[in-house]
Amino acid sequence: MGQKVNPIGFRLEAVKNSPEWQSSWFANAKKYPIFLLEDKNIRDFLQKKIYSAGIVNIKIERSVKKIKITIVVARPGLVIGRGGKELEILKKEIQKLLTKASGKQSVEIQVEEFKHADLSAKLIAEKIAFQLTKRMPYRRVVLSAIEKSMSSGAKGVKVVLSGRINGAEIGRREKFSEGKIPLSTIRSKIDYHECPSLTRSGYIGVKVYLCLI
Repeated sequence: MGQKVNPIGFRLEAVKNSPEWQSSWFANAKKYPIFLLEDKNIRDFLQKKIYSAGIVNIKIERSVKKIKITIVVARPGLVIGRGGKELEILKKEIQKLLTKASGKQSVEIQVEEFKHADLSAKLIAEKIAFQLTKRMPYRRVVLSAIEKSMSSGAKGVKVVLSGRINGAEIGRREKFSEGKIPLSTIRSKIDYHECPSLTRSGYIGVKVYLCLI
């Protein structure tokens, strides 16, 4: 049985500046699981609340009196809102998710724009999954996504679909790739994301590997 390693975690220390750590803080043995659960709750909340903004990454930094949340999105206007009203609402709702272990910490939210949507494995995977739920031809959907990524400057793209593809009675696995995807070396910069596509026929898993350097 093959041993699977997450491509991002495998290269976390070796590749300079990318990918960055998603959480940056230190805690003792008692507070560590509490902070870890808080981070998960914050990410799950933001993923549901501002899903339409095209979330690429959510980074959380903690200090003694402040929690800084950096949200990287494709459409920052949907997060900020008119005059920053939506941002203030997010701060208040995130403050409610914090437990007593965090103490009285202020919440700071910084929104960054991700200009190249076709160079994010997360956005590509979510777009493919959404189009599959709309019963679009899977080959056209995947090949179109690969073509756009390669034209945007990616060195290589690999998409793996597994499940009841195209409504088949028996699940299968199909791979589509173009360019180079060196998964055996840690020198290359690989972006990776996986997500489900809940179609009428059943569950289809979508995995996207994106080689940027």
